[in-house]
Amino acid sequence: MADVSLKNLHKTFDITEAVRGINLDIVDNEFLVLVGPSGCGKSTVLRLIAGLEEITEGNVLIEGNIVNDIPPKDRDIAMVFQSYALYPHMTVYENMSFGLRLRKYSKNEINKRVLDAAKILNISELLDRRPKQLSGGQRQRVAMGRAIVRNPKVFLFDEPLSNLDAKMRGQMRTEIKKLHQHLKTTIIYVTHDQVEAMTLADRIVVMNDGIIEQVGTPDEMYNAPKTHFVASFIGSPSMNFIPCQVIKTNEDLYIKINDKLYFSVPKERLDRYKVLINKEAILGIRPEHLTNAKQHIHDMYEDFNAKVKVLEPMGMDTMVFFDISEAEVCARCDPKSVGKVQSDMTFTIDKSQIHLIDIKTNKVI
Repeated sequence: MADVSLKNLHKTFDITEAVRGINLDIVDNEFLVLVGPSGCGKSTVLRLIAGLEEITEGNVLIEGNIVNDIPPKDRDIAMVFQSYALYPHMTVYENMSFGLRLRKYSKNEINKRVLDAAKILNISELLDRRPKQLSGGQRQRVAMGRAIVRNPKVFLFDEPLSNLDAKMRGQMRTEIKKLHQHLKTTIIYVTHDQVEAMTLADRIVVMNDGIIEQVGTPDEMYNAPKTHFVASFIGSPSMNFIPCQVIKTNEDLYIKINDKLYFSVPKERLDRYKVLINKEAILGIRPEHLTNAKQHIHDMYEDFNAKVKVLEPMGMDTMVFFDISEAEVCARCDPKSVGKVQSDMTFTIDKSQIHLIDIKTNKVI
């Protein structure tokens, strides 16, 4: 298998700079996910690695070797696209073996590789069928099998689950995770779906407007976002953002939401938040850290009241929406403890989980 490195990678289309100075090291056997909104440059990065786009500036290295001028077929990589791109007149076996036949592998070797891949993907009984006889999930397995039989150094996945329904996407996420554990190969995976990124990745790369916003594990992305963008993009439901001010009274700091609502700053965060005294900021808090009032004696928890605006029952939880100043806020609550719409309700905020964002830099302090 192989490691992949991107050094000062740029890609410009006419006057549009799609990728702007990407530097990234992907270690051998890693499952790395590039995630971000449409147009952020993630698929372009994948195509640059594959050799399907010409590099404007910078280098792509595979196993320490610069591959900028090496054709895609000679880079020893395999790519699985959003569209399955199967030949409709060929059987599953013929689709999976087609690339090997072009490379003049022996019949025995081709048969062994196809049968092994089919067994890994649970499609052994489908080898005689044609694509039109398969479901969307089965077609995607065949497309993955066509890549597996090549035994490449690196697998590239470009939004492979986008055409599947929600249930099938969940099943295929599990299959891809199992595949990585079985093959122990390097996988670079592109998606706009942060749930896919969180469930699949060893590390996540969040991209925005052609640059990398943050690189880290799923846990780091969720619990320690470094920018406003990452905090807003990772998590479902997304993080709440409430305009605020940091004010000082004697030796204590408070987060002022409005004239009636203040939260004291936890002692261990006093030094961090001093830089924001008397400045406009944004308080970020995830819905699960903002819930119905509970008995507590810990000073990290603080209660406040708000009027219920909308309820969204989710089974085990109920999402409660209410307004704080001009911000709409969502809290994840116990269904048995929620008030009725337009009623006053007491909520508890976990201050150990707050994120204060400097509005001038958009960075989390």
